[in-house]
Amino acid sequence: MKTNLNILPLKNETMKRITTLLLSCLVSTGPLLAQQGVTQCGTPTGQAPFPIQSYKELPDPVAPSEKEWAAVKAPQVQWGNTDTRYAKHAVPVIQSQKSITLEGWRGEKLHAQAVVWTGTDLKGLNYSLSEFKNSKGDVLPADAFSGGFVRYVMTDELNKDGRGGCGYRPDHSIYDSLLVADPIDHLLTSMPMEAKSTQAIWINCQVPQTVSPGIYRGTVEVKDGDNRLSTLKMDIKVSSRVLPAPSQWAFHLDLWQSPFAVARYYQVPLWSQAHIDAMRPVMKMLADAGQKIITASIMHKPWNGQTYDYFESMVTWTKKVNGTWAFDYDVFDKWVEMMMSVGIDKQINCYSMVPWKLSFQYFDQATNSMQYVKTAPGEKAYEEMWVAMLKSFSKHLREKGWFDICTIAMDERPMEVMQKTLQVIRKADPEFKVSLAGNFHKELEADIYDYCIPIGASYPAEVLARRAQNNLPTTYYTCCTEAFPNTFTFSDPAEAAWMSYYSAKDHLDGYLRWAYNSWPKEPLLDSRFEAWAGGDTYLVYPGARSSIRFEKLIEGVQAHEKITILRKEFTDKKNKTGFKKLEKMLSTFNLRDFPEVPVAETVNKANKILNSL
Repeated sequence: MKTNLNILPLKNETMKRITTLLLSCLVSTGPLLAQQGVTQCGTPTGQAPFPIQSYKELPDPVAPSEKEWAAVKAPQVQWGNTDTRYAKHAVPVIQSQKSITLEGWRGEKLHAQAVVWTGTDLKGLNYSLSEFKNSKGDVLPADAFSGGFVRYVMTDELNKDGRGGCGYRPDHSIYDSLLVADPIDHLLTSMPMEAKSTQAIWINCQVPQTVSPGIYRGTVEVKDGDNRLSTLKMDIKVSSRVLPAPSQWAFHLDLWQSPFAVARYYQVPLWSQAHIDAMRPVMKMLADAGQKIITASIMHKPWNGQTYDYFESMVTWTKKVNGTWAFDYDVFDKWVEMMMSVGIDKQINCYSMVPWKLSFQYFDQATNSMQYVKTAPGEKAYEEMWVAMLKSFSKHLREKGWFDICTIAMDERPMEVMQKTLQVIRKADPEFKVSLAGNFHKELEADIYDYCIPIGASYPAEVLARRAQNNLPTTYYTCCTEAFPNTFTFSDPAEAAWMSYYSAKDHLDGYLRWAYNSWPKEPLLDSRFEAWAGGDTYLVYPGARSSIRFEKLIEGVQAHEKITILRKEFTDKKNKTGFKKLEKMLSTFNLRDFPEVPVAETVNKANKILNSL
């Protein structure tokens, strides 16, 4: 296919009409056809599809043991730990613990989990926090505290060989179906409890950076309606050290976002104001976790249709009647500006010049229809099309002031394909930065600004040192491949924190996971998907609900940031003793220890050492 690469500008109104045409069919704005939702696995939900404010969990496939619950004569309330997913049907194995001490730096987010279990129905479980005050009368502000009821979601398990969670799962009956604790529902102020069931309460404390160091004491009162069940004591020990605000963290967090899943779930038109409003609180949670990167799709289906809601192009591609190309960036701009407005503004990763199908969609003026061209790196048509796009894109990014923070992003493809792609990028604009998530290739490394490899791989020491000296983001990722550590809905919660300690051990800058919110059909009820293990496609829930996994991931990111700060301090002050303690602590994080060594023990020991330094 021969094209003229001298692009003639289209009128703005024409481009906007094309953009509207492409996007209007993607999300229905009419009433839902079904009166009852159905999960990805075909399970009827017993309620309207896509609940947001309130919902009813799916039934627990495991019945409570009558013998076990017979010993529970009255509702029980104790502090648990944040490393356990307490089963709904089982009496929790918890030692009597009515008081707890949380310890951390100023600016750090701390968390605790209280557990309630009852042999009889409760009509309205609720909780409230007292004032938290130190011996001098200083008070932690009420808005420092958040949390919610820990809800239950369906999940499955690793593949039968125990080696990971990859592969299609058309028949979920061959996998164990479990109801597990994960979503944290901050939208409920009270909830009923069925007899013979367990319910956890998650409490966060975002310690202000400006509070005085010391021990702040308070209580958590747990009630059924107006009837007090128990009062739990909580001490918060605040260090004199200060953790910067998440926007200032050095940790390079890259959790890929899906605006398309939000539009479908909330049943709003793509890129409408209602869509923007629905996304904002979900993405603000991500910013508050220290996210640095905006995920942008600059072509149609960069990953084919691997997620329930496939990724559309945020750039409208048009082939004009005279054979030249024109591009509209209205949607791309709207997305980037919204993400920047919530605080995610360090980097924009644009996917992908090498999609899975090597098929590229565009609007053809000559036929007034959508067309596809199949072409690959190394072919003339590919080069002509992408050089035209990248030259236009470069100009637009420079006009917006975004060029220096933008990368052309790829995930793993054959090395020779990536080399040919790099040649096209350099021909269009040699100053474009490139990011890659895939295996390590020494032949490519010098061309990659932001490099991310699998957690089980490693960078050569000299490469790692040079990249650190040049301030080039160098990270690792997990996906469905790894059985441990991971962030499936059945994974040990501490694994989400463990990964950042491991990154710090290897002197890496951060962590990537491909799916922050690529929700399956009914994510609040069922985390299972037609491909991959439960929870692989998302970390947070609709309604801007957090999760145990996400909170533990934040715990790990904060630990990595503390390690970065302490390493610099100990180096600057020549504190060899402190530095050795830090490195000895990190030496306990080894992939070979999974799953024999309890991951929570390793993380909690390390956290105590960190807080002692």
